Order: sequence, then C-alpha cells, then structure tokens
Amino acid sequence: MADKLMQPGWDPLVLAAQLQNIAKQSQTLMQRFVSNQPDAIKLGIGDTSSLGFDFFELMTKMMTNPAAVASAQIDLFCGTLSVWQKTVERMLMLRAQEADAPKDKRFKHPEWSENAIFSFVKDSYLVAAKSILSAVREVQGMDDATARKVDFYTRQFVDALSPSNFVATNPEVLTATLYSGGQNLLRGLENLLVDLERGNGRLSITMTDMKAFRLGETIATTPGKIVCQNELMQLIQYRASTPEVRRRPLLIVPPWINKFYVLDLQPKNSFINWAVDQGHTVFVISWTNPDEKLAEKSFENYMIEGTLAALNAIETATGERNVNTIGYCLGGTLLASTAAYLAAKGDDRIASATYFVTLVDFTDAGEMAVFIDEAQLASLERRMRERGYLEAQDMATAFNMLRANDLIWSFVVDNYLLGKEQMPFDLLFWNSDSTRMPAAMHSFYLRKMYQQNLLAKPGGITLADTPIDLSKISTPTFILSTREDHIAPWKSTYAATHLYSGPVKFVLSASGHMAGVISGPGSKYGHWTNDNLPPSPDEWFADATPHRGSWWPVWDEWITQLDSGRVPAREPGGGKLTIVEDAPGSYVRVRSAA
Repeated sequence: MADKLMQPGWDPLVLAAQLQNIAKQSQTLMQRFVSNQPDAIKLGIGDTSSLGFDFFELMTKMMTNPAAVASAQIDLFCGTLSVWQKTVERMLMLRAQEADAPKDKRFKHPEWSENAIFSFVKDSYLVAAKSILSAVREVQGMDDATARKVDFYTRQFVDALSPSNFVATNPEVLTATLYSGGQNLLRGLENLLVDLERGNGRLSITMTDMKAFRLGETIATTPGKIVCQNELMQLIQYRASTPEVRRRPLLIVPPWINKFYVLDLQPKNSFINWAVDQGHTVFVISWTNPDEKLAEKSFENYMIEGTLAALNAIETATGERNVNTIGYCLGGTLLASTAAYLAAKGDDRIASATYFVTLVDFTDAGEMAVFIDEAQLASLERRMRERGYLEAQDMATAFNMLRANDLIWSFVVDNYLLGKEQMPFDLLFWNSDSTRMPAAMHSFYLRKMYQQNLLAKPGGITLADTPIDLSKISTPTFILSTREDHIAPWKSTYAATHLYSGPVKFVLSASGHMAGVISGPGSKYGHWTNDNLPPSPDEWFADATPHRGSWWPVWDEWITQLDSGRVPAREPGGGKLTIVEDAPGSYVRVRSAA
C-alpha cells in the first residue's frame, strides 16, 4: 500500500510546474469571477433576491406551529440514533455490511456501503436531508408559489451539501487522491479553470467531450437539403431512402430553446432517419440562434415565419396541401397554436398533429413554475431588455437545476474532484449546444402561457389578429409524454387530451424529456398505452397496458391508418424550391457563448 501511495505524481518538480501554470491562469480568471459576483442573485432564469423574504415567511409559519417543529426534531433524533446504532453494530461485527445496490447514484461507489465510517457519513446526511425537506414541505399556511420556491431552493442547498461533493467525505475521491499523488485534484483544478475561462468568469460545466462530435459528420448526418430560409428558420427536406414515400409529407417543429438535432443524433437513435426509412418525406424546421437584431421577434412571428412559412414551402416542394405534423416541447406549443389559428381560418392543411412532451395547459407546469412569479419575471425582462435576448446559459442553468444531482453535481465530482476527462455522449453534446431566446417572444411565452395559462382558455391569446381556441382543433391528435419528465410533467401534458375536439391517442414513454422521446427500436425503455381517456391521468395509468420496447412503431401504425397512400420518392426541393445548402444547414452551427 505504501508503495502505491508514493507514485510519481508526488514529484515536487512536476507539482511545482503544474501549480505555477495554474497560478498564471487563475489570476485573470478569478478577477473575472469576482467581477461577476453582483450577478450572483441570478440563477438561470431565476432571481434569488427575494428568497430571504420567502424563507422568513417559512420560519414565521413554522413558529406558529411549535408542535410540528418538535415532531420534526424528534424524527431527526430517532433517525440519527438509528444510524448510530447501525454503525456501532457494524463496527462490533454484530451486523453484516450492506449488500443491496444503492438507489442513489451519488453513493454507488462500494465504499459508501462497505466501509462503516463512510456508510455512517452517507446515512447521517440522508437522514438530515430527509428531515430538512420534510420539515419544509409540511409547513402549513404558505401560498403555493412561495412554498414551491422555498422547497426548490432548500433542495438545491441540501443537494449541494451532499458528502459526495467534498474531497474529505467522498471515498472515491480520497482513493483517487492517494493513488495518484493528488494528480486528480490538480487536473480537476485545471478543468475548473478551463470551464471558468469558457464561461468568461461564470462557471460553465463541461458535460461531454465537445470535440468528439461534428455537425453533419458524426452527428446530425441524415442526408438532406435546406430548401427554404428566412430570418427565423431554415427548412430542411431530407432525402428519401425508399423507392416510394407516403403521399402526405411530415413536418417536424422542434423547440427553439434547443436545436433540432436531438431528433437526429446518430443513426441508432435518430427519429428523423427512422421516419425517412418508414417512407415519410420529412421536413424539419431548424431555428436560428437569435441575437439582439431579433429582439422584437414575437411568438406570432414564430408562427408566421416558422410553421406557416414551412407549410407553404412544403406545398410548393411536393404539391401536397395536407401535411402530417409533429411538435416537440415548445415546438408543440407553437404547433397547437398554429393548428387553432388555421382552424379559425377554416384551413385544413394540418391533417394530423403529434405532440412530443408538450404543455398547452400550464395549470401545473411542474418545477419550472418556481421561476415564474411576478418579481422574477420583471427581473428577467429587465435582463433581456439589456441584451435583446435571454442568454443561452441562463436557460440551460435553469433546466439543469431541475435535476441538479444528475446535471450539476455529478459533473462537479467527475470534473473537479476526480479530474476525469469527459467521455463522448451525443445527448449531452446536444444539451450543451443551447440557444438564445428573443426578448419579446420569451416574455410573451412566460407571461401568457406559464404565468397566466391563457393558451388553454378559448380566446385567451390572439395571434395575427385571430383569437386562439384549442377546442376548435378537430384534427386527429397523437400525444406522447414521458413518465420522468421534469420539464413537461406527463400528468400536466395529459390535460390536452380533453382540450382538442378531434380524436386523441395518448401514449406514455418511460424515461425523461429527451431520452424517452428518442428511444427508438432496440431501446431499453418501454411505454404504456390505453385507448380510453378518463378525466384524470392517474385513472389513465391505472388501466394502461405496459409494453416493452419503443413507442415509435405505435406512432407509425397510427399515422399509417390516417394515410396509407404512396407516391414515387421525392427529391429535396422538387425542382420548385431553390436548394440553399446541405443539411443540417448553417443556422444550427451558430453556437452561443458558453
């Protein structure tokens, strides 16, 4: 053991050279970091300046019910006593070491279970964390918005204090430190400095090897052409891979919070490539990454210059007026708005509508609602007015905070404590390629939909001088939700099943907002179906049938029943639209500053 501890990593000359190099990097970066501290109250799209008042209200409500506080303290005492008893029994060999696989991924290293000391540290933390969160959640008398915010930020605090996040209390980090002579910590510090430099003084955590993927070469490789473009979007038409194709083209409307190629990562998990192979003539909108020049672009502009412009271009390219459509997340919200707009005009161009993890009724918007109160929206709007857009990193940070242990702290441990190099992962590459949001559009979206929930109300919003009423949509509808979705909770998306007037099919996929959608044939994730649509999602799930494997064939069977006609394969543009460039196009290549 002693020989292993005295590795070459302890060479004082090597260490000195590394520390000197780090010191040079650190000085400038730390100055940038300190200069950015006035923005510390801004976390993602949230503003924490009012949290003190929220927690003061929490303490006030707690003090009005001392019995509940006492009960929580007793529960904590009993839990701690149980941990002590378990530890003593293990150290006296009266209890066997734990054998069960840990459910919490933070504590998957065997030492957390096999070593009595680290087991004690872990169990003590889990007992304390449970006690703190339970005490906060059981406070009575707070309004829902304040209670949600206090719970969310308490959880951020509790997650940050996990013993897995610190050198001295993480057995995996301690082992790596001893066996490498501290090289892991030096590499970790270098990784930290690189991330600070990339974020210009703000921490921008590296999640994957960003050099491992190249758009159009190793990712987003389905062959196609840009056949139309304007200020807001490029329209991609993909090349057919079958001699015949379905008569109706397929338009996919992705969100503009992120880039479209989540649906075209690599052939094994590319929904776009799979749809092409099923004989669909696939068109996809690739949104621009807006800057200050597009600050005044509104939600209405995204409809007119996005979905409606795409429908016009598709008719020109194919001669087909009727189109099958798919909307993903915010793209689905736009698609529903467009479908209602066209219904009001008596326009039947949308022959079917499929919605991936889409909210249209924001009554319960999940944890995103923690950022959507009047004070925070006003603060966010001031920030957006300064630049003309919402910075990409702000939205990415907000999404990451919803799953902080998976998307923040796991990378802190791997990058900065263990000093690991990140492995290539296509989904995390896409997740790190976020986009900006035009100020006018984003303010409208957050206020009219998230805060006021006007889209679900007939005539609640008006687009292009037309009141929007989702109940006027009579087109066949397929709704795909995911069971572990932290952005569009499936029980909230289920509300749409009773908003549209046409026939609706609802399918629930396993996993989350992205992985559950791109889980193609051969995926480990299953899905649930139930042809009945009772009033509540719990009733739907109680009678749902579980299935192994991908939901993709279920959707394709549904769409085939609506349109089984076939025509000879089409060439991109069809000779009637000018080819601009090869897919995936130039708009998708515009990266935001980290």
